[in-house]
Amino acid sequence: MERLINISAKQISNVNLDFKRFLIKEINWNRRLIGIKGARGTGKTTLLLQHIKERFGTSDEVLYVSLDNIYFSENKLFDFADTFIKNGGTYLFLDEVHKYPTWSTEIKNIYDSFPELNIVFTGSSILEIDKSEADLSRRAAIYQLPVMSLREYVGIKTGKVMDSYSLTDILKGHKEITSDIIKQIKPVKEFKEYNIKGAYPFSLETGDTREYLEHLDRIINLILEVDLPAIVPIDYNSILKLKRLLYVISESVPFYPNISKLSNTTGVTRDTLIRYTNILEKAQLLLLLRKNTKGVSKMAKPDKIYLNNSNLLNALQGPAVNAGTIRETFFINQLSVKHKIALPPKADFIVDDTFTFEIGGKNKTLKQIKDIDNAYIVSDDIEFGFRNTIPLWLFGFLY
Repeated sequence: MERLINISAKQISNVNLDFKRFLIKEINWNRRLIGIKGARGTGKTTLLLQHIKERFGTSDEVLYVSLDNIYFSENKLFDFADTFIKNGGTYLFLDEVHKYPTWSTEIKNIYDSFPELNIVFTGSSILEIDKSEADLSRRAAIYQLPVMSLREYVGIKTGKVMDSYSLTDILKGHKEITSDIIKQIKPVKEFKEYNIKGAYPFSLETGDTREYLEHLDRIINLILEVDLPAIVPIDYNSILKLKRLLYVISESVPFYPNISKLSNTTGVTRDTLIRYTNILEKAQLLLLLRKNTKGVSKMAKPDKIYLNNSNLLNALQGPAVNAGTIRETFFINQLSVKHKIALPPKADFIVDDTFTFEIGGKNKTLKQIKDIDNAYIVSDDIEFGFRNTIPLWLFGFLY
């Protein structure tokens, strides 16, 4: 245990506090059991270490450990927690829990056996907490960490701490909000950069765009080859088919799936194909859009498929990505973090069953939404909006 304590102290000491993900302020850290899910590369580990450093400093009552450490190949997590508590520990932060086969059962047993202990754990976005053997969903407060917003990208790049806005704020006061933001940054320029290399916190750690996209490509492979098999019973041949599915979709995003044709292309059955798309959505590699989100079965065919974010488009497709695809992918990615999105009879998206949006370039007109209540044009390549026309980049300030 001493070696793990030394590793914990070193990592906490070395973490940088200059930029923090939005979620760190939204988590109720007073809960006894907290789970944070997110895809590889979104910043879960840094978030944990920053919280520890800010709140506890060098306290001996706090310990951070990653469950992919070789120590846990020969030692039980429950026994480790028991020893930690006997030595005065009160806060245990567990990273990468999906790398430890019996994580859910042992965390449940630790939670029930040691009421004096507070536990925070992180794991892959693929984890189904409510379906785990221990059913931790009844005990834990679960949070999802998405990729960065445009606002966060500007923050990590420039050091500027900028406000976020609710969807209602943006719809009602976009001109005033835009005026405030434009005094600080050139949003159209930042928006274009973000769509290439701004969705993941490692954007500043890598060098040029090419290096960033190569790193992102490696992240995709690690999600499919390492994180996924640790959670879902899946063989190597199926992983290859998932990769093929991802690349087929990337070539024609936004993708209107022809399930029969796609099934033939990837060599899997209809039901398996739909299961694969759901897995890739949980892995934060895809976003699935349906006409009606009420009571939709998990085995229902999605009506439209997007890659999760515009950076994935650039990593998988290269520089020749369609502008319309970038626009729609950015919009659904930023809105889906805090809102429900569906495919309406007319226009591109309906949000929270109330607001209709048509996405386009700077010359997009109101023609397609003229008879729809609560309808808006979202335009690319403009700094300021007017009436029901709102700049696309502004939806990057929702979180």
